[in-house]
Amino acid sequence: MMKDAPSQARRRTLIALAAAVAAPRGQAQPAPAGRPACVITAEQTEGPYFLDHRLNRSDLRSDPSDGSRRNGVPLALQLRVQAAEATVCTPLKGAIVHVWHADADGNYSGIDGSRSMYLRGYQRTDANGIARFRTIYPGWYPGRTVHIHFKVIARGKNGKPYELTSQLYFDDAVTDSVMAQAPYARRSPRDRINRSDGIYRRSGRELMLALREQGKGYAGSFDVGVQLG
Repeated sequence: MMKDAPSQARRRTLIALAAAVAAPRGQAQPAPAGRPACVITAEQTEGPYFLDHRLNRSDLRSDPSDGSRRNGVPLALQLRVQAAEATVCTPLKGAIVHVWHADADGNYSGIDGSRSMYLRGYQRTDANGIARFRTIYPGWYPGRTVHIHFKVIARGKNGKPYELTSQLYFDDAVTDSVMAQAPYARRSPRDRINRSDGIYRRSGRELMLALREQGKGYAGSFDVGVQLG
């Protein structure tokens, strides 16, 4: 059984924005003494909903198939990809970063033969290893806590393609606050929170998206560590 809705004070509690600063001009960033060069991001299941529509775009909210737009609480998402080698973390330029997630009603685009393509797309990382997206806070669907899927594709040291697939998660207090707003609130209460989601329990604590309030929505950032071989 889900707990009662959190107090207003708890709803205002957000995860602190990650304090890590991007390496300037794409240069290698030395690791602090006694600490690993980069935290290699935990992989998680791709799930059944990845589709590569070749959508090179930063704004994921529109549907190119019919021009419609998905409504929800705005989310500015930044992923910074770094390659780990020896004692340095090097921003990875030119990597492809795919993002896809459910809309406010818990639906994914392009499944069951649909031609829809909302809340999907990719960007290439810049000189600082950063890919940026404009999207909405995801909704939930039965059996899963709220999450975002992402996939990083790059060239490995051996010349072969490298791929990392994982998911991002949100603080439950923030999600409860969002789910109480339109258009999310028209649905029944979600049936999973983080700790009751089996996929989250595998490594979800390492995959929490750092959030801060931004306008009427949120800005989220996450550092992705990869090991190219």
